[in-house]
Amino acid sequence: MRQIPVDTSSAVVMVAKAPQPKVKDRRTGEIALDAETGAKLMTVDVMFAANNEVEILSLTVPETGVSEELAIGTPVALTGLVARPWENEFNGQKRHGIAFRAVAVTSLAAAGAASKAA
Repeated sequence: MRQIPVDTSSAVVMVAKAPQPKVKDRRTGEIALDAETGAKLMTVDVMFAANNEVEILSLTVPETGVSEELAIGTPVALTGLVARPWENEFNGQKRHGIAFRAVAVTSLAAAGAASKAA
């Protein structure tokens, strides 16, 4: 599947919704796992501001890549962010979109507090 790297160097990124387990099957409540590592997947919604535009992106991140203390409004760094176009057909209706996945979402709040204390 095609992956498009996303440059976050000039963006401001903050947590819009605290991390939650990614549900694979809503009927059973089964949690999604990474196909390669078996790690539990999480969903983290972030506010992504760049080029005078702001969007809320829903990211899929392995649980091991989610740092502690990701409360709403926490500034974060996104490691390995990629966009993946997707398309499917369900009940005769075609749907498409872009899925976002990151290797890690790391809080910048601790780094900011440490630099202010110095």
